[in-house]
Amino acid sequence: MESSAKAAGHAVHQQLIVLPLGLFATAVAFDVVGMVTHDERLAFASYLMIVVAVVTGLVASVFGLIDYLAIPIGTRAKRVAVLHGAGNVVMLVLFMGSAFLRAGSHDNVPGTPAFLLALVALVIAAGTGWLGGELVGRLGVGVDDDADLDAPARLTTRISIPRGPR
Repeated sequence: MESSAKAAGHAVHQQLIVLPLGLFATAVAFDVVGMVTHDERLAFASYLMIVVAVVTGLVASVFGLIDYLAIPIGTRAKRVAVLHGAGNVVMLVLFMGSAFLRAGSHDNVPGTPAFLLALVALVIAAGTGWLGGELVGRLGVGVDDDADLDAPARLTTRISIPRGPR
């Protein structure tokens, strides 16, 4: 099934998720480097990245919802999309919590709770990103009108290796 929300011939949701995912990952990396070097500028940059990523992630989620609503009920694609979307909601809420905790400090340096929220959210983002890849790459959601919305997961597909003569 092709996406009904397209720009320049491509699904909008897939175009928009790149920025927030990159910013979230970079924010956590800046946190780690900032904690090691005690550089408050990196902590502030991380805070700004999280805020921008949450806003752009919310915009991307609107287009993800448009694509989700077009997936037929009862398909494997719909089940994967539910996990993908729900995980992304949890991830965004955790990053929002991290930003909220940082905003309360004078230098935006993350305390342990703010950093752990961001770290857990990033791990969830990796999982939901994989699910999004499964939706697009394996199931063809948003890119192929002839998609197999019930294709098995790649992780469950066995690879057959031919054996030579015995």
